[in-house]
Amino acid sequence: MFRSERCRSGPRGRDGGYVTAETAMVIPVLVALTGLLIWGLMAAAAQVRCIDAARAGARAAARSETPDVVRRMAQEAAPAGARVTVVRDGDLVRVRVTVPVPRYPVPLAAEAAALAEDAVPSQGAGP
Repeated sequence: MFRSERCRSGPRGRDGGYVTAETAMVIPVLVALTGLLIWGLMAAAAQVRCIDAARAGARAAARSETPDVVRRMAQEAAPAGARVTVVRDGDLVRVRVTVPVPRYPVPLAAEAAALAEDAVPSQGAGP
């Protein structure tokens, strides 16, 4: 009987409330960390969409589509609020997709380039 009383009044008896205080300190940190991880995943997904949109626009530009069609195709694949710019630089057409900073705190941008179809010499059926 003496032994069971000693176990109850041992070191465990003096720790009352510490676990509650530690938990109260850790839970907000875990919630903030979870929020940052979710935000990071959303930003990464938006970056991938920017890359896909730039590639879609570059493919359309390579087929000699009009700049309006290139912008529309890239805009359809881009995240909401993205800006699409199409620039022809010699035989290359560059499509740049950017998402303004207020949407995400980090700048998101992607660029793709393609050789314009009209720059490639046509190959005839033969002599």
